[in-house]
Amino acid sequence: MTHAQHAPRHGRDDAHGSHGPGHHDHGHYDHGQAARHGHTRDDLEGQAEILDLDAEVLAEHIADITTWLPLHEPPRHIVDLGCGTGAGTFALLDRFPDAHVTAVDSSAGHLQRLREKACARGVEDRVRTVQADLDETAWPDLGTPDLVWASASMHHMADPDQALRTVRDLLAPGGLFAVVELAGFPRFLPADAPEGRPGLEDRCHTASESYHADHVPHRGADWGPKLTAAGFALDGDRVIDVNIEGSRSEAVGAYALGSLQRLRRSTVDSLGPEDLAALDRLLDTDGPESILGRDDLAVRTERAVWAARRKS
Repeated sequence: MTHAQHAPRHGRDDAHGSHGPGHHDHGHYDHGQAARHGHTRDDLEGQAEILDLDAEVLAEHIADITTWLPLHEPPRHIVDLGCGTGAGTFALLDRFPDAHVTAVDSSAGHLQRLREKACARGVEDRVRTVQADLDETAWPDLGTPDLVWASASMHHMADPDQALRTVRDLLAPGGLFAVVELAGFPRFLPADAPEGRPGLEDRCHTASESYHADHVPHRGADWGPKLTAAGFALDGDRVIDVNIEGSRSEAVGAYALGSLQRLRRSTVDSLGPEDLAALDRLLDTDGPESILGRDDLAVRTERAVWAARRKS
């Protein structure tokens, strides 16, 4: 169904290389910090739907990361920081059947959705949800986890260096911290699409990068040096290529639609009128050029992972 290539980075894997992945506003979706940014109920509902699609489309890659984690032994207590609607939580529960997860998010709606999924899966006794704004100086009591997982949440922190130090103090001695980010918004269209405005998606991404440089300044950070400065020993990092053909998953069309709708919001003031009109035609689900009617969609991006261990 999917194709994943592991590109060794540094630490255990191979020679060190600089790393600068952006992150699609998963951030696209803003795990864990939605309430802080003042999103409306409709925004959060739409965000939850995208998070669910993200989990479905990228499930194989999330599972692959949980398998790669350089753990000395299976964790018993895991904290999922900025858990969203539970993509990481449930992948970790599947991977580690004896573990319990404390799922932390600022959105009550996301946490309610996660609890409903846990009940549907019969794992509600293995999940504890905690509503918290991780930009607050004092975090709630999250116990002493063996593993902390932060997927698409760290770059949204107002003070990520302080958050890293808090995680270091939270972890059990020798515990592992996994930071996962996606490299920019995923690409969905072929380069020559749409007809009449080829390269539209690239221009949208360029416009969005300018927007996010102002609004999400830690997007694209190399977390390796930050982790080291915060008192962690980097235990490895890698990049996983994501390339999922739309014909293999019905969810890809909906995922592309929701993603481009959110991309439009950050580019509406910077795209030219012809590009904006072409994008609107793609997003018109009743129109002849609707993205839902295309048979050439694919999900193309990269997922970057850093694994760091608390120094004793």
